[in-house]
Amino acid sequence: MPRPFFQATAEQVISASEAVVALNGESAINAVSEFADLPIALTEKALNLSSDLGLTKFDAVSGKYSIGNPLCKLLRTPQDKEKAAVLRVMIESFEPFLVFREELEATGDTAAAAARTKTRLDLDSHREEIKDTLLSLATFSGALIAGHGSAYTRDLLGVSALLDELALGSRDIAEAIHTVRQELGEEAANLISHDQVINPLSASLRYAAGGNGREAVLHAGNAVDSFLDWFAQDCSANLTGATGVNGKLDKLQQQGKIPKKLLNIGKYLGHVRNAADHGNDADVGAPWQITGATGRNYIFVVTTFVKCMIAYRAGRHEV
Repeated sequence: MPRPFFQATAEQVISASEAVVALNGESAINAVSEFADLPIALTEKALNLSSDLGLTKFDAVSGKYSIGNPLCKLLRTPQDKEKAAVLRVMIESFEPFLVFREELEATGDTAAAAARTKTRLDLDSHREEIKDTLLSLATFSGALIAGHGSAYTRDLLGVSALLDELALGSRDIAEAIHTVRQELGEEAANLISHDQVINPLSASLRYAAGGNGREAVLHAGNAVDSFLDWFAQDCSANLTGATGVNGKLDKLQQQGKIPKKLLNIGKYLGHVRNAADHGNDADVGAPWQITGATGRNYIFVVTTFVKCMIAYRAGRHEV
């Protein structure tokens, strides 16, 4: 029986894998599609290839994708070189790529190498699909370097250099987490979830520093959403039927769990998140463009909101 081979570009694989991490590590395909801003069909292809590479994994019982390798978490970065390093490490143990590279060095021809890879591994896709997918993974990650015409050469960068790049990314993440915890304050930082609130806030900070306002807002918005789930459980509020930040805030207000001042701060966060996440806006007839300044400011409004909500929980009224 032919072996399945999944087609997607490197960028699609990275976007889908990052979405799985951002969505708290366990996600249905619809949520990944929305977060990654990819059509469902492309999202499915990207997740299938991501799982084949080992970045993510699929649970047939729940129908959800989750993190398959700790390196997947390092994809939450605005730095393409760090994403490339993660992908490079993963494809160096991906059999179709290893066979393709071997045949490419033997033939000097990408089409012939793809055809031989298909035959040797009994892959179920057309050789052109195999070629395009493997070249996308290889050139994005730097495993193959494009030359004149259709020529490609092996990159001789050692594994130690890749590990240095990944270590740099890990250090940046640690610094971002430290900054977020400082902004939250010790009381809030020690109460809330590290994985579901602090980690996405640190990712938001890195995207904001890179000038990517939309990604900064999406990651921080997820942190607010998760925080409100925790807050509701902590104060015995019922969020049944509530969706999104604004819906959960309304439910909390209806049950007397949040004062008006904090409600309105939270509503700002909900509306900006919706502007970043919901595409075309019927009021203006176009999607909102999230500026770098909005992304930078949003993360600190989030940390202030969470800090004030924790203070309110303790009987203090701070804004």
